Amino acid sequence: MGLKEKKAKTIQYVAVFGFADASENDGLFKTVRSVSKELAEAGYIVVDGGGPGVMRAATIGAKEGGGKVIGVTLYSEDIPNFEGRDPKNLFDEEIKTTNYVERTLALMSTGQVYVIFNGGSGTISEFGMAWGLAKLYFGHHKPLILYGKYWENIINAFKENMLLRPQELKVYKIVNSPEEVLDAIKTFEEELERGEHNHDMQTESDFSL
Repeated sequence: MGLKEKKAKTIQYVAVFGFADASENDGLFKTVRSVSKELAEAGYIVVDGGGPGVMRAATIGAKEGGGKVIGVTLYSEDIPNFEGRDPKNLFDEEIKTTNYVERTLALMSTGQVYVIFNGGSGTISEFGMAWGLAKLYFGHHKPLILYGKYWENIINAFKENMLLRPQELKVYKIVNSPEEVLDAIKTFEEELERGEHNHDMQTESDFSL
C-alpha cells in the first residue's frame, strides 16, 4: 500500500482508545497490536493512556512497527476503579495529568485522529467526548475511526433514539481491518491536501491544554 511507503506529514499523532481489561490472549488485544504496528510502519506516532489492556497493546504494536508512543498518564490513589499507569506499558514520552478529566482532554488534544476500539464505560465517555468535539468543530474537526462492525449497531441505535444533527454522522468512519484504518487516515489526509477540511492539525486551541 502506498501509504506505508511515506512518512505522515499533515497527520502525525493517532490516539487509540479501548478496553483497559483486555488480556494478551484476547482477540481485541491482538487486533489493537496489529493496527498499531501498521500505524507505526506508516510513520504515525501512537498516543494512548499509558495503562493496561488496549493501551498496552497499542504500545507493543507501535514498538513492533518501529514507531514512537506517547503515554498520557494519571496517577491517582482516590479513584479505586481507575486502571492507572501500567509499568509494562513502555511508551517513549509521558504526558502527566492531575485528574481524569484533564487526562481525557490531553488525549483528545494530543491525538489528531482517534481510533476507538471496543471497551467499557470509560471508552464510552471518551467516544462521547470525541464525537461531541467533532460536532462542535465540524469542518475543522478531528475525525473518529470506529473499529469493528458492531459500531454499526451502536450508531443505528443513536440514529433511532437520539436527536442528531446531520454533521454528527459525517465525522466518523467505521472500519474492520488495519488496512481500512490506514485507508481512512489517507482519505482524511487527501481532504486536507485538497482544502476540503480546514483543520490546524497541531492544535485545537479552544480545548487543548
